Amino acid sequence: MGVRNQTGVVEFVFLGFSGIPNSHFYLFLPFLAIYLVTVLGNLMIFTLIQLDSSLQSPMYYFLSHLSCLDICISSVTVPKILVNFLYQRETITYNQCMAQMYFLVSFTGTEAALLGVMAYDRYAAICKPLHYSRLMNTKLCATLAFSTWIWGFLNAVIHSALSSRLHFCGLNQIHHIFCDIPPLTKISCNDVHINQLAARIASIFVGMAPFLFTILSYIFILSSILKIHSTTGKRKAFSTCASHLTVVIIYFGNALLNYNRPSAGYSLETDTLISTMYCIITPMLNPLIYSLRNKEVKGALKKVLESQRKVYMGSYKQ
Repeated sequence: MGVRNQTGVVEFVFLGFSGIPNSHFYLFLPFLAIYLVTVLGNLMIFTLIQLDSSLQSPMYYFLSHLSCLDICISSVTVPKILVNFLYQRETITYNQCMAQMYFLVSFTGTEAALLGVMAYDRYAAICKPLHYSRLMNTKLCATLAFSTWIWGFLNAVIHSALSSRLHFCGLNQIHHIFCDIPPLTKISCNDVHINQLAARIASIFVGMAPFLFTILSYIFILSSILKIHSTTGKRKAFSTCASHLTVVIIYFGNALLNYNRPSAGYSLETDTLISTMYCIITPMLNPLIYSLRNKEVKGALKKVLESQRKVYMGSYKQ
């Protein structure tokens, strides 16, 4: 009753898939496949980094954190979507909605900061190669990585506290596919200026700042690469940055569309597509990008598969 009196609703209804006929029937298997590829792909990257000694470097240490984040982001949203498809009822309770929003904001904020840290790592490796081992020592890498997690969770605490004060006055239809800050403030019936101000400030410090830092890092990186006389050296330097830069463009591009698009002018279907790209498709693409474009990752995968094949053949002969 306390929750009911505070919010006016005890559950929310998602309208994101309402414009797709028979969405429960047609979308369950694709979303299940995306989720399995996301979890297995990122788990593969994480396991390879832990097992292969050639991947014990700062770049891959941060990549292992990125893989964990991608699993977390996907797990916050997709399982609930799959359950709703199975029961053919697009609902979520108030408490589940608040929890989903909190963890989603935490993990996405952490990933934005982590991508900025990974950009600094590439800058140190290419622009300061003689000082790289000192600049990116083990203690600093661990501090930077876990600081991004703390940063993300602290940012989410602020938004969750503000969202818990919202009143919905019986309005429980969310024009979205999961609980997030913009769709919740949109259906609130009380003053949301503080929530919107906090969201704008967060978009600057949590979203724009890491993006601009990443762009600035790559300006210095590009300048250093162009000074390399060897064509092979240039190609190797570019290859070490290509995967990360691709992930940065996809992630921040989708984040910009998801959180900074105009409140009017977008259809519900477009909103659903943008949200799906940001929180569901992007975590699936990251391991594919790093595994397909990275020779060291592909080499480590081949070694692990070969060792497993030898173990299997040995046990089979016995």
